[in-house]
Amino acid sequence: MNNILDSQHPSGPVTVKTLKITVDRNLCIGAGTCVAIAAKTFILDEEGKAIIIKSANEEEKQTIIDAAKACPVAAIIIEDENGKRIFPQ
Repeated sequence: MNNILDSQHPSGPVTVKTLKITVDRNLCIGAGTCVAIAAKTFILDEEGKAIIIKSANEEEKQTIIDAAKACPVAAIIIEDENGKRIFPQ
């Protein structure tokens, strides 16, 4: 998959705009809610875990945050540029 934002860390942490995004692969259950809400940011890999793709930079920041909030197991961690956690709090 050559559309992964960081092939060394497909589930993050990666920085998109001013957001640091990390998917906790141990928590992720592959519900796909993040993909449904922020399709430019997330896809599910062959293990059914969310990974962050290059087009994430095209996504609105609020859409990425909304996708994290919609995750049924809160597996997506969002921090601001100063390391302050936005979600989950």
